[in-house]
Amino acid sequence: MRNSPRLPLRAPVTALAVAVTAVASTVTAAGATTPRAAGCAGYVGLTFDDGPSNAHTPALLGALRQNGLRATMFNEGQYAAAYPAQVRAEADAGMWIGNHSYTHPHLTQLGQAQMDSEVSRTQQAIAAAGGGTPRLFRPPYGETNGTLQAVEAKYGLRQVVWDVDSQDWNGASTDAIVQAVARLANGQVILMHEWPANTLAAIPRIAQVLASRGLCAGMISPRTGRAVAPGGAFDGGR
Repeated sequence: MRNSPRLPLRAPVTALAVAVTAVASTVTAAGATTPRAAGCAGYVGLTFDDGPSNAHTPALLGALRQNGLRATMFNEGQYAAAYPAQVRAEADAGMWIGNHSYTHPHLTQLGQAQMDSEVSRTQQAIAAAGGGTPRLFRPPYGETNGTLQAVEAKYGLRQVVWDVDSQDWNGASTDAIVQAVARLANGQVILMHEWPANTLAAIPRIAQVLASRGLCAGMISPRTGRAVAPGGAFDGGR
């Protein structure tokens, strides 16, 4: 098991974050665009954990859509329940929505019944908010064991950790985040989060780096956990 990040508490909303969100809210409501499959030599999975929120989700969605990117949003159930309009906004923007537990605990330190509650309540919260029924699950901190995997299987969830950690949760600079994306190979998945300002700033350059390498932002297959071309039975922003 790879070393997993120990995430800080949700970053406070600063005046800058509020301003960025306000600007992003003016972005056209047109659906997300994706690069033509003919121009894609491969696909990578862009993932953003710890949403949704009124403070950060609108700006992130705006940046992704402006740059023709789609991503998988691993939502916490507690925030999906608190901000259902943002879950719907993610789906409407063409993003895929995954389960990231309800309260972001260290699941491997819990019993099976508590694990089940964390997973099932998040499935319900996302579905109730209009985000569909998730098929992907990211364990908090990347921590997993056989008991948790049995719970995931009960709900038809594919566990998705990551191949590259952007370290945005640990204060990585915008340059470092872009460099992390540049290390991705076909089918691989990168860990990012919705709240760091440097991650938001990196989005346009992420799009440029992927295009320069002939890579496109793809969906994560519920069958394999690898990034693949959008489309098919599991596409549609769910």
